[in-house]
Amino acid sequence: MDNQYFVDSEYLSPAALEKKHRLENDPSSRADHMAYLPGMERIQSDVMDKVISQMDSYDYTKYTARDVQAALEHDTCSVEDFKALLSPAAEPFLERMAQKARLETRKHFGNTVYLFTPLYIANYCENYCIYCGFNCYNHIRRMKLNMEQIEHEMEVIARSGMEEILILTGESRAQSDVKYIGEACKLARKYFRMVGLEIYPVNTDEYAYLHECGADYVTVFQETYDNVRYEQLHLMGHKRVWPYRFEAQERALRGGMRGVAFSALLGLADFRKDALASALHLYYLQRKYPHAEMSLSCPRLRPIVNNEKINPLDVGEKQLCQVLCAYRIFLPFAGITVSSRENARFRDGIVRIAATKVSAGVSTGVGDHESKYTGQESGGEEGDEQFEISDGRSFDKMYKDMEGQGLQPVLNDYLYV
Repeated sequence: MDNQYFVDSEYLSPAALEKKHRLENDPSSRADHMAYLPGMERIQSDVMDKVISQMDSYDYTKYTARDVQAALEHDTCSVEDFKALLSPAAEPFLERMAQKARLETRKHFGNTVYLFTPLYIANYCENYCIYCGFNCYNHIRRMKLNMEQIEHEMEVIARSGMEEILILTGESRAQSDVKYIGEACKLARKYFRMVGLEIYPVNTDEYAYLHECGADYVTVFQETYDNVRYEQLHLMGHKRVWPYRFEAQERALRGGMRGVAFSALLGLADFRKDALASALHLYYLQRKYPHAEMSLSCPRLRPIVNNEKINPLDVGEKQLCQVLCAYRIFLPFAGITVSSRENARFRDGIVRIAATKVSAGVSTGVGDHESKYTGQESGGEEGDEQFEISDGRSFDKMYKDMEGQGLQPVLNDYLYV
């Protein structure tokens, strides 16, 4: 992508403005979102076809109260049971779903809740995704941390007691190439027991390299599994290629990553179908790679500047709770992460029922942990945030709050030998 399309100044150039309007108003000007670009690895896998076939045929209006009751009475939750639990017919059964989900959570995870924090090291992006704060046409302060700055951020976070970190970048190979991310992983290994990545999708050999540098797991947001809606929201950039993004977790596992995480951004499309697809994506991959650790999250779309162009679909807290309970009943061994996009009250409630992991001390900006963690000015530049969080509790506050609920906060449960 030509650097003239990055919005690092106050005004778009005439060429950039013309291209932006053309992409928005003329679908024929956009690249085929199902076509792989040069350099993108294409793997042979049947997982995508299985997931999309199930999602496309899912008619959640056909399920009845009797279907939901039967699903709740079964010892093992089948795919058909899971579909019933996601349906509107299950809404009056939310209390029973929560009780069953809580039993499954305690059975497989005990009283534990895992804590981690994200670290954004760059916010440059080459994609035009109209719902994202980092998109290449947004006028924001762009920043990329150098290795000295990254290490300082990590030192600040590690001093809080945190042992797991999730490294994030904007989706720009030009500004944040794989080697740069790898060097950040090597630094992270000095300070943390667990290192995760949430970056642009890469090829199998690149995931292998990042794993060698110290990365343990990879998180990829598919955003929405509805490829028609996906095309409408992702107008330009590598992220526009829907199937390449879908296959990212499988490439990461083939590259040796110990774990992968899945998510849809609820509110972009039909949340029930996206929730079904996210869980089935994990379900089918778990059967191909039974050794891998897998987890789900289901963040809701936060308000952003371009809301009127997205027409987001509302997902209420009760509906989100229904999804999380259904996830736990269907996938009792899977981790479930609840985002800081949700408020403290909701997060405190859901970790007692279904969720097993929460973020703490969260910042979605670049280079601002000094001020976030110590209350002192960092003395350097800071990059703008990707989205606004709702639960801004510090690591110490979150730890104490979890203990206060009778839960056991866990910072790390994996030892390298």
